[in-house]
Amino acid sequence: MKAGIKGNLVDIHTQKIYPASIILNDAVIDSISPLTAGERVPETFILPGFIDAHVHIESSMLVPSEFARLAVVHGTVATVSDPHEIANVCGIQGVEFMIENSRTVPFKFFFGAPSCVPATHFETAGASLPLEDVRALLHRKDIKYLSEMMNFPGVISGDPEVLAKIASARKEGKPVDGHAPGLRGSEARQYIEAGISTDHECFTREEALDKLRYGMKIIIREGSAAKNFEALADLLIDHADNMMFCSDDKHPDSLVAGHINRLCARAVAKGIDIFKVLKAACINPVLHYNLEVGLLRPGDPADFIVVRDLREFQVLQTFVNGEQVFDGARSLITRTKEPKKKVNNFHCSQKTAADLVFLSQSGSLASPQTLTVIEALDGQLITNKFPGQVKIQDGKYAGNIEEDILKLVVVNRYSDAPVAKAFIKNFGLKTGALASSVAHDSHNIVAVGVDDEDLHRAVNLVIEVQGGISCAGNGTQLVLPLPVAGLMSMEDGYQVAEQYVALDKMAKNFGSKLSSPYMTLSFMALLVIPHIKLSDLGLFDGDRFSFMSDNRM
Repeated sequence: MKAGIKGNLVDIHTQKIYPASIILNDAVIDSISPLTAGERVPETFILPGFIDAHVHIESSMLVPSEFARLAVVHGTVATVSDPHEIANVCGIQGVEFMIENSRTVPFKFFFGAPSCVPATHFETAGASLPLEDVRALLHRKDIKYLSEMMNFPGVISGDPEVLAKIASARKEGKPVDGHAPGLRGSEARQYIEAGISTDHECFTREEALDKLRYGMKIIIREGSAAKNFEALADLLIDHADNMMFCSDDKHPDSLVAGHINRLCARAVAKGIDIFKVLKAACINPVLHYNLEVGLLRPGDPADFIVVRDLREFQVLQTFVNGEQVFDGARSLITRTKEPKKKVNNFHCSQKTAADLVFLSQSGSLASPQTLTVIEALDGQLITNKFPGQVKIQDGKYAGNIEEDILKLVVVNRYSDAPVAKAFIKNFGLKTGALASSVAHDSHNIVAVGVDDEDLHRAVNLVIEVQGGISCAGNGTQLVLPLPVAGLMSMEDGYQVAEQYVALDKMAKNFGSKLSSPYMTLSFMALLVIPHIKLSDLGLFDGDRFSFMSDNRM
């Protein structure tokens, strides 16, 4: 069946905008014809749909089908999705869940083969994907690339298994995503020459330029915690052919508010040429990853959007394979039924306050002691390490609220084991505690709090529901269950966003000044990001890539 849509066509390929009529033949664009003088033209613009060039769907706390319902409202028609998070929890079974659930909705999810599961051997993960599993995934037509190679030290040192995974992707003709925060100069060149084609971890313009010079494509990331748009956006002016946009990790409330459309609006507001912006948002991901996404040409799949203007990019209609999935008022994607079989991996017992006690190495001394403290940075995944003063009470280390130094713990969720403890600055809590089983990359339980009583309550709330995020303090408590791998909910995405907002508000009422305290918390066990993190096995120096033998400075 043929249908027609009229508007001002934004032809990114020829860099022209002109009145046109698009004729659809079911899922395909049959023809595009310029309108003749005198024909009435709607004051709208038609352009290819937006693509998130690197995202972990799991971080939205929504399964793919619910992510799609929210994303099409903002004109997103496809994602380049790394199922790394669920793979660390459930292995191949988790990857299969993501692919199968994604097929239930009219949206284009393109998954990669996770390259680093577990991400490191310095933490306890729920599963592993050895070389043979990665090869098997890469051989599949529905797997488009090798997901971010976080083990950049392994690439540079020539680790045989790491290089074999990269070689497998290249043999299949599939690109390899990178992950090399802060890598510069000869080491960056060596990493890129090994076959790594993208990086979304650049947090300075100079770093991105270094990698662009060596032939790497740079993905500008703007997620709920890591925000690099302002540092990198101007690179679009001279390097638009080698740039893309991504969210990487985006919480549900942030997805409700906007997606790639917001980055387009911000880039245009900076005075960057509209065609360069849209090349990064719509075209480059399709070409780089060889995606089956239409680029608004005759014979292409009918994947496109209608927007009110080219400043705010307010979406009026979204089409995927010719099917309208957003009508300007609501998502037209129907909710997917919950599967009978649950996908999860959760096997730890509830904790007591005594399990979280951090015994002083100085015995019964009562004076404050200087320990190595993690400094969280708002809007960044990297952390700093600095000497911080912690208190000693009855032979136990305690936080120092006056200096905004709080206890951080990581609890092994896969078995009963000793709890890892450290201290962290910048969470700002004056009371209470936060806990989460979304804790990159192995997704043990990470929690931060003012005292052990609230800490263990927050941790136990997560354990009770077999995964979720929680807040406890002042005699109150709140939890958002995430029963799918302890990472995602099958519930309505908008309702999940509302529950998340309630928890975020509670955390900020308890004193947190972070823009996204739960997202920041989720990265405090991410060992592959410098400079210091806490795994379930101990305090980890990301620069030396080894455990710190002593918390003391």
